[in-house]
Amino acid sequence: MKHDRRATDRGFEPERRASALIEALPYIQQFRGAIVVIKFGGNAMIDPALSQTFAEDIVLLRSVGLKPVVVHGGGPQIGEMLARLGKETEFVDGLRVTDAETLDVARMVLVGKVGRDIVGAINVHGALAVGLSGEDGGLITASARNDALGFVGDIDSVNPGIIQRLLAEDMIPVVSTIGSDADGQAYNINADTVAGAIAGALDAAKVIYLSDVPGLLADVADPSTLIARVSIDEANALIADGTIAGGMIPKITACIEAVQQGAKSAHMLDGRVPHVLLLELFTERGIGTMITGPEAASPPPTESTTGET
Repeated sequence: MKHDRRATDRGFEPERRASALIEALPYIQQFRGAIVVIKFGGNAMIDPALSQTFAEDIVLLRSVGLKPVVVHGGGPQIGEMLARLGKETEFVDGLRVTDAETLDVARMVLVGKVGRDIVGAINVHGALAVGLSGEDGGLITASARNDALGFVGDIDSVNPGIIQRLLAEDMIPVVSTIGSDADGQAYNINADTVAGAIAGALDAAKVIYLSDVPGLLADVADPSTLIARVSIDEANALIADGTIAGGMIPKITACIEAVQQGAKSAHMLDGRVPHVLLLELFTERGIGTMITGPEAASPPPTESTTGET
């Protein structure tokens, strides 16, 4: 009798799917009702296929009882629009100098284009997402970082009331990172900073940063050296001894600041991996790097890197 490989594959596929669901169950139960803030950026935002899987993941999180809040950047999209308009971009210490015209473009792109695209992708699966900016409902009060950068802002305070009301209605807030001062002057604010501040104000269980790196690596040239979990103290020590260097420093610093502001843990994930949110939150091994408070020691090898908040 000729062996039917397709029949064998069909036989194993349900078992694999069932195993995945069983593995996810305790994490779904643990995180039900928990607020999870996700910073969406990098290639995951630019690649249409990854944007679609991201939207699917967000809807699934909401469907199993979590309360996701999406915070998005849009630097590449802002740069592209400025180039189309023939406006040159100047950077100081890696930050875009933002004059009044550039600010108008940033608001238009972040609120009117990028935010709407994310809302639309989520709402394909149902009327779940609501777009807003930090200017709405007094969400983010900001002030100028310095005169050289123009309308680049630092966060003075976060009033999460509008997000809390949306979450109470089982909606998914999608936040564009524009804040304003008491006089109504708008400022463009770094998305990593906004995600951490909102997570702290909401007492979020987790804040997750989707980036273009797999996480914190002991050796940047070797993906197998991924560090699954570190405390704030351990992360600061790795910065001090040079293990964390270059462009990884601001990424880890954002995670540290998010935890210091009140998030229970921060996670750095590779947004180029399809369904990376589900792999980190609902599997025993996780997939990225988790940063916890200074008192948290590294877990025994048998413990999950995602199983604590």
